[in-house]
Amino acid sequence: MLELGIKLVAAYFLGSIVGALVVGSFRGVDIRTLGSGNPGGTNALRTQGLAFATATVAIDGGKGWLAAGWLPALALPSVPADPAVGRDWLAACCAAAAVAGHVWPIWHDFRGGKGGATLAGVLLALAPVLLVIAVATWLAFAALFGFVGLATVAAAVSVPVAVAVVGPGSAPWLAFGIAVALLVAWAHRSNFARMRAGREPRATRLWLLGSRRPSR
Repeated sequence: MLELGIKLVAAYFLGSIVGALVVGSFRGVDIRTLGSGNPGGTNALRTQGLAFATATVAIDGGKGWLAAGWLPALALPSVPADPAVGRDWLAACCAAAAVAGHVWPIWHDFRGGKGGATLAGVLLALAPVLLVIAVATWLAFAALFGFVGLATVAAAVSVPVAVAVVGPGSAPWLAFGIAVALLVAWAHRSNFARMRAGREPRATRLWLLGSRRPSR
């Protein structure tokens, strides 16, 4: 269990490196005080532009890729691989810890993002087919409803659904998918509140119905 504990902590610390806050530190900007207050790619794009948002997503996705695809297999000095811990379970736990670190980052006063880009990096490392499904779901919901937050939650929910349909019996990834879908949904609770109040902005360039319905 020592290997599991060390790698879980390392994955959480890695996940706590929030891209928008790292990039913002070089500009003297804390985007948690701008726009929606979320240090994620969408708010970075709206408030700081494409280059800032691209760097944000690259960092947040990259740490998910490292936590799930590299860290579980890393040989630790004086810490042998634990045969009692399945490698799939170890990878799934590290992946979940990285997403949790993004939402509650220890380096940034536990005020982080909402986990979408980090989840994408995890899926890229471990199950690209699930990433394709998640991206397709995101695009479909963004096109139909125009809400980026709703699309992100739908994409997260598509992961455990796809695992259950495509890979029945994959307990580690089903557990991971359910846990992360719940976490991403919880992290977007403010978006849902704004949607109910009619104050959530729509991504008009993605929203196919935007030409027929007024944007709020």
